[in-house]
Amino acid sequence: MKEYAIKEIPLNSFFTRTLYLDKSFVLSSPEMPFTRNMAKFLDKWKYASVFSEGEPNKEYINIKTEAELAEGGIKNISNQSDSDKLEKAEKQYTEFLRFVDSLFVRATVSEELEFNEVSDKMREMVEYIREDRRFLMRVIKNFEPAPERSYLATHSVRSTILAIIIGTYIKLPNHRLIELGIAALLHEIGMFKLPLSYYLSQRPLTSQEQKAIFTHPVLGYSMLKSFNFPLPICLAALEHHERENGTGYPRHIGGEKISLYSKIIAVTCSYEALNSKRPHREAKDGYTGMVELLKNEGKQYDDTIVRALVLSLSIYPIGLYVLLSNGKKGQVVDVNPENPRFPIVQIFGEFTPDGKIKTAQTEPGELTIERPLNRSEIEN
Repeated sequence: MKEYAIKEIPLNSFFTRTLYLDKSFVLSSPEMPFTRNMAKFLDKWKYASVFSEGEPNKEYINIKTEAELAEGGIKNISNQSDSDKLEKAEKQYTEFLRFVDSLFVRATVSEELEFNEVSDKMREMVEYIREDRRFLMRVIKNFEPAPERSYLATHSVRSTILAIIIGTYIKLPNHRLIELGIAALLHEIGMFKLPLSYYLSQRPLTSQEQKAIFTHPVLGYSMLKSFNFPLPICLAALEHHERENGTGYPRHIGGEKISLYSKIIAVTCSYEALNSKRPHREAKDGYTGMVELLKNEGKQYDDTIVRALVLSLSIYPIGLYVLLSNGKKGQVVDVNPENPRFPIVQIFGEFTPDGKIKTAQTEPGELTIERPLNRSEIEN
């Protein structure tokens, strides 16, 4: 992130990326000019500089997010190769996971958790996910389930990525995407107050252990509050197991009484859990997990949020390996904004004239998906 001296910023210029006051507080969005009144306000409060990933321009430059581009149809293929972007996504994912592992260890052992540190990292992730979520989702699919020691970190990282994707789809402003991301990242923080064996157990929990597990939202809320995290983030930790029909816990609230962040995390947390291996069961494929959420049995989840997940990832989610109607195998690489049942697929073994793996739009009556494939079916 670049630092800009206020005196050197041209008046009425537009930054190409979000402008921040202190690396965490949003000052203005790209469509807002840097005005004389804004400069006077900053001078009055003794601010000498501001921060942004972008740069000032005379004219407003509309750098669209991937979701926005998708609304106008299928995107043009980037000049950068898929392999380069996948490599970058893998690096981004592993670095984020390493950061979260370290963060959780320090929060548990040393009782250290700094809002600004988490906020800085989350802003970086929000920017990346807005631009390259397709490749990040493919990397997540290709990663084997994490070892037991990083189970909560892996679950939190993947839930965070999904939450930001949903937040982007429903057009949350940048500062709220950052806040949502922090809430998703820390929603299970209360688990660290419980014995490891409780949530990694391969045996049925005793009634006493189950009661202890049910306390983790309250423990998380108390932890985040003690670290002076904003109230919406604390509430997300408290409410992420509440359900629309009031059958959740710990307060058994429902509907509009549940905060937006909590509604989003409830969906992403459940979807991620369905599609990840656990000590007591195997992972389901992304399609099966998506169908289960769409059923929304008992109306547990907010329909708007479930729909946002489906339209962001498609019913056959990005990263899913599939068998096609022409007998070829492939991987879902992007959504079709006009119909989530017919995503864009990369076909293994077929290439374009310039040597890239061929990408095709699935369509009813033409090229369709027969069924999901597991990793062993792809490797054979």
